[in-house]
Amino acid sequence: MRADRLVATLLFLQTRGRVTAAEVAAELEVSVATARRDLEALSTAGIPVYPQPGRGGGWALVGGARTDLSGLTGPEAQALFLLLGPVATASPATKSALRKLLRALPPTFRDTAEAAAGAIVVDPAGWGEPDDRPPALVDELQRAVVRRSRIRLRYDRAGQRTERLVDPWGLVDKDGIWYLVAGTEHGQRTFRVDRIASAEPTGEIASRPEDFNLSTAWSEVVEEVERQRSSLAATVLITAELAPVLRKQQGRHCVLGGPTGDGRVRATVTAPTALMIAQQLAGWGAAVEVVEPESVRVELARLGAELVTRYRTGE
Repeated sequence: MRADRLVATLLFLQTRGRVTAAEVAAELEVSVATARRDLEALSTAGIPVYPQPGRGGGWALVGGARTDLSGLTGPEAQALFLLLGPVATASPATKSALRKLLRALPPTFRDTAEAAAGAIVVDPAGWGEPDDRPPALVDELQRAVVRRSRIRLRYDRAGQRTERLVDPWGLVDKDGIWYLVAGTEHGQRTFRVDRIASAEPTGEIASRPEDFNLSTAWSEVVEEVERQRSSLAATVLITAELAPVLRKQQGRHCVLGGPTGDGRVRATVTAPTALMIAQQLAGWGAAVEVVEPESVRVELARLGAELVTRYRTGE
């Protein structure tokens, strides 16, 4: 796209000071004629890019003009606006930042960048579901993370409210559920934000390990949670046609095996308890057969008997 090339050409000029059309062509992998047309387009657009004839000449940004987007390649600039566009409605501050970035671009390709910023809208709510808004405390907790401010939490769990003094290290949005990863006197802990009743700054500076990485820390949290959720495994048989549906429904808690020779596929379904596995599979009816363990088969039979008793029609 020409807008990408114009951004890249301008940034190349800014970095090198003076370039020839041949150098621009080699850098951007285009013809010399195309590079010359792009340089002329920048000059025509009012950007102080002028040719200097003679030996040692070339094209240069007069007066040290800059774009305020130094360090970005053309594709990176467009990717930036594609990325910012969907989140621009998040807050007035985000909208203001996006407008400033757009104004930093030359008029020639500002329209393209603006179009990229408005090319995608993110609607996190599924059909028939309410719009999921972050908990009210997310902004406050985010400020505490950025400012390295120690906070006092009042946290609700299992019907009890406790008070915790924590060092906020980062926030994670897990499919609409927000978590705070923080340091405590007992080490790293994770708190569901919707269970935090209040968060008050203490005025103290929060400490954080020098080697802390939020992505790595969260991966370890997920691994431990999934390990706990997979403590019991059940072997089931399901038709080959429905096996991918079961796999999609159960996610990482379902591993498909090989065919059994009767048109069915062997699969392993995991959960913390036999009852939870039975509850997840009960809706499949006879389409799924549990081979083992016996505890899951017993729970399925019990659930089935309860349903028959409740919904038995008149005899």
